[in-house]
Amino acid sequence: MYDPHAVCDGGDLDCGSGLLLIIKKAIDPITSGEILEVRSRERTVAEDLPAWCRMVEHDFLGSEPGEGTTRYFIRKGQSQSDLKQDLAAAKGYQWSVRTQSGRDLTAKVHSRNHTFVAGQPADFSAKVDAPSAIDYLLASLASCLVVGFKALASKRNVEIDDAELTLKGSLDNILYHMEIENEGSPKISKILGTFYVSSPHEEEQVEEIWRDTLKRSPIYQTLIETVQIDIKLSVVF
Repeated sequence: MYDPHAVCDGGDLDCGSGLLLIIKKAIDPITSGEILEVRSRERTVAEDLPAWCRMVEHDFLGSEPGEGTTRYFIRKGQSQSDLKQDLAAAKGYQWSVRTQSGRDLTAKVHSRNHTFVAGQPADFSAKVDAPSAIDYLLASLASCLVVGFKALASKRNVEIDDAELTLKGSLDNILYHMEIENEGSPKISKILGTFYVSSPHEEEQVEEIWRDTLKRSPIYQTLIETVQIDIKLSVVF
């Protein structure tokens, strides 16, 4: 359809989770009137990308099917968005939550357009009214790694059939947290797990993406400073 001057691949990212920054970085070096090809597998891009182009005064030229992806074409307009300012804004973004005390020993957490209930800080009962703070911490780490892994894989055109991460965590001394004992520490001592990945690609490619996922994970890199974390990668073909 078009002969692009530059190409960027957004994989499965949508416009609200980093794709626009990738596009801005790719379109910044080319001159007005030249064409950028954006490759994406995320279906919402078909609607959101033309709207963004209208807002920033680029010309959305259309799209066509690609090999396992959709190819979108943008002609750079005259207006120049400040890439450095956009990148600085992304670096300076602050996440926030608002938490209210709930019924019994629970808390209601508000995060953007979502609300969820958290239970006690640490609870080892078989059945609970709400996940504990420890449960959420493990879930935060697990989801950060699984979604981050799939995002990196999609950007590198590495197909992932399935991915599942199981984690287990333990505290130094939960009895200190419960005021049953007066010595010890309530901190998390270690987190162990296994990451199962099914992919038709070479195991070395999967391992490289996993290593990069750990390096780029905000939750993993925060916890690894103080907690022993050992997650084994198991590639299944």
